[in-house]
Parts: sequence; structure tokens; C-alpha cells
Amino acid sequence: MLLAEVVATSERVATTRSRSVKIAAIADLLARLAPGEVEPAVAVLAGEPRQGKIGVGWATLAAVEVAPSGAPSLTVLGLDAALDHLADLDGPGSAAARQAALGGLLARSTAAEGEFIRRLLLGELRQGALAGIVTDAVARAAGVPLDAVRRAAMLAGDLPHVALLALEGGEQALRAVGLEVLRPVLPMLASTAPDVGAALGPLGRCSVEYKLDGARIQAHRLDGTVRLYTRNLNDVTGRLPGVAGIVAGLPADRVVLDGEVVGLDEEERPDRFQDTMSRFGRQDGAGAGLAVMFFDCLHLDGVDLIDRPLTERLDALGRVAGPWRVPGVLTDDVAEAAALLDASLAAGHEGVMVKAASSRYEAGRRGQAWRKVKPVRTLDLVVLAAEWGHGRRRGWLSNLHLGARSDEGFVMVGKTFKGLTDELLSWQTERLSRLAVRSRGHVVEVRPELVVEVGLDGVQASTRYRGGVALRFARVRRYRPDKDPGDADTVEAVRALLPPSRTGSRGGGG
Repeated sequence: MLLAEVVATSERVATTRSRSVKIAAIADLLARLAPGEVEPAVAVLAGEPRQGKIGVGWATLAAVEVAPSGAPSLTVLGLDAALDHLADLDGPGSAAARQAALGGLLARSTAAEGEFIRRLLLGELRQGALAGIVTDAVARAAGVPLDAVRRAAMLAGDLPHVALLALEGGEQALRAVGLEVLRPVLPMLASTAPDVGAALGPLGRCSVEYKLDGARIQAHRLDGTVRLYTRNLNDVTGRLPGVAGIVAGLPADRVVLDGEVVGLDEEERPDRFQDTMSRFGRQDGAGAGLAVMFFDCLHLDGVDLIDRPLTERLDALGRVAGPWRVPGVLTDDVAEAAALLDASLAAGHEGVMVKAASSRYEAGRRGQAWRKVKPVRTLDLVVLAAEWGHGRRRGWLSNLHLGARSDEGFVMVGKTFKGLTDELLSWQTERLSRLAVRSRGHVVEVRPELVVEVGLDGVQASTRYRGGVALRFARVRRYRPDKDPGDADTVEAVRALLPPSRTGSRGGGG
């Protein structure tokens, strides 16, 4: 298949707001692909090429000036091979070789194809066909249940391969995908609740647990082999020798645990999140002293537990990792849950998790079965742009444009320049400058890669932003290097914070 067909489909997806039209367009394309083309095509449609990040940034692309081809000739497999070549370039002279290879690729591309490739390499296609829409399209094209595709993709962590399985082997091939020890699965995510009463209300009996302010970790052990993965499925075993040692000593031959690593001070109180993440992200052994606490068990000695009720998983967790288990209580009593929240806060943690006792582990899903309760209302949003500061902030990128996820990509829901220390301003200026894609006067638009946690007093209805809402008194709490843009809160989650009596009002921006 010519790449031009993929580009045309991507353009149709990007220019419509209708989710059903997006899904139909991609499904039609998938049905026309040859088997060998499915994986690379699905990867680029989801905005995430199979080769990952290949060291090509805005500056490199801006330096490539070639005339586009007058007619399409580049194929899907040709693009995939070119990206493989770019990913393999390393060492002395690789920068020049990469630029030359890019020039050759873009010279073989039409103007539309060249623009598609540039946006793909810069990470901007995430705003066209998000992985969720592609997942729905795979189910339609293959004629299989959507839940089967979602489950297989979550357990395999590889949507392009799951698409091939669906199109070639149908539902039976998808159902054969299971949890494998040493292969990470996408973590189950939580929605938010304003208080423990609201969280418990619709769920009944729940496990109420300390919510730690650290880095999510998934621990796998297969006999003598231990692997530790981040929430983004990156292997970080070498950074956390202390945690790996604990997992190696557990009374089990095969186990998969979900947990959190945190730094602790001399009084066993948790470090600030940014200090934990600083140690977690370094390669020099600084993470050796990070502590670990586990809150779920997904597999134990040959038995997959993800479809078992949470109570069964917690029993298994207690047997295998009791000393390293997050404190919690099973209850349906609001007063008892509130007391645990108070204890968590007094211990220096950020709140509690409230989890339905009967809930399954739904990897990769942000459902209502798990709810987080924190005294400070927060959202995880993506930085879309920043404005050059003035006065004492002159020379720094300061006022942030914040976006939430939607079916159309990221939609802006507000701005903030509050909560930024000089140290953070300096860091974000350097980081955002490297993510810049264009400038409009004093506004620098950036690739939507950085996730930032903001505190806010609430939201209000607004026609200023596409999302129809605006943040009220937003302030930066911290950046979340442990989260991908796909982990950001949705615009629906932002709208859910609207006061019921004001959903029809009009307000200003935040």
C-alpha cells in the first residue's frame, strides 16, 4: 500500500470531530492492508512508530530542505524501513548521516507525505488518531468484540501486533493473549473523587489504602530473574537494586506485583515527589535507597489473578509481600475510611485510594472501580505552549497553555504561571525550547509531551477554549516525568468538576 493512502486517512481523521467517522475511516484502511503492512500502519496511525524515538527533533528536521516528489511512490513498508535505518544510526557522524537519510526520505515523499512524516517524528500525530480510536477501528475491521481487542492490547502492550492478531486470527487469537511474567502490562488507573464518602457511595465495600506520592512500579519475578517496569512499561531494574533484591527474596517462584517506590527521610516520612523522581530517574545508583510498597498482585506461582476479585488479589499479596504491603482497610464505613485518610495525611502521604472489593484488575483502564481521594484538587494536563515572561521572568518561558485529552487530541482548558520557582522556570524553559515546533509572537508552541500536575480551585464554563471549560486559579504543583501524554486527564474529567448549578453559564478563561 502507498503511504499516500495512510496520509489521506489521517487527514480525514484529523479534520472531523465525529468519533464514528474517524473509526470508520481507519477501519476501511485496515481492511485493505496486506498482513505485513498492518503493524507499521497501525503504529503510525496511532502516532507512535514502532521504532520509538529515533533522535530526530525539530532542529534536525528544520535543517532538511529538499523539494518534494511530484507523485506518490513511497509505500508503508518503505517508510518503515527508512525509520529502521534512522533508528540504527548511532555514534560519531550519526547526526550528519541522519540528516542525509532524512533528506532522502523526504525527497521521495510528496508534500502531504512529507508533512505527515515530520509530524510523526515530532510526536504531533497523537492529536489526530489516538490509540483508543485506532483500537476501536481494529475491532470494527476485524469484526471482533472491542473488549477482546482492548484486553489483548493491554496485556501485550503492543497495539500494532494485536491488530495483526485480530485481522489474521480473529477473536480466538485475541483471547489467547494472556499475562506473561517478565512482559509488563499497562497499569490500572483511577478516577478522582472529592471525598471518601463520594468514593465509597456507589462502590460499597472497598479496600481503602494509603495513596503514596511516588513512582508507580510493576515488579516481575520468574524464578531467579527479576524485572522492574515503570507505568510506561520501561525497564528500570538497574536503577533500583534495592527493590530488585526485595522481589528476589519473596516466597514465590513466579509473581507480578503492582506498587510504588518512594524516598524516605530519617524519620521514615516520604520525600517530596520531585526528590523521589530525581533519584528514580538517575543512572548512578541514586535509586538504590528508594523504598517500595506493593498494593496489588496480578500473578502468583502460575495463577493469573487479574480477573479475580480484589479481595483475592489482596490475600495473595499478603501471603507473598506482607511486610511491603501498602497500609489499608476493607470497609464500607465512611468514618473508618475518613480515619484512614487522616492517618495517611499525618504520615506525609497525599491521600487514599478507594477500590471496590469485587473489582477486577482492568489494565490500562481509568474506570470508576478505583478512585483517588486527595485533599487538594488536582489534574494532570499536557503543556501545549508557553509564553515568554516579562519583568523578572524575562528570558524564561513562563505562562503555560494547558490541555486535556479528547477524541480530537488535546484541547486547551486554561493557562497558568503560578507555582513556578526560579529553578522550575529555568528547567521548563530549557525543556520546552527543545520541544518547540513554532512561535507566534511571544507564544512558543511545543510538542504535547510534558505532563504537569496542577492544583486548582475548580472549573467554570467558558467559550474561550475548545473544551468548553476553564480552570479556576490553576497553579503548577509539579511536572510528571513518570507519565505520558496518554495518561493526562480527559476533558470529560475536567468538565465533571463543573458545579451543577453553573453548567450552562459562561465564564472567562483561567
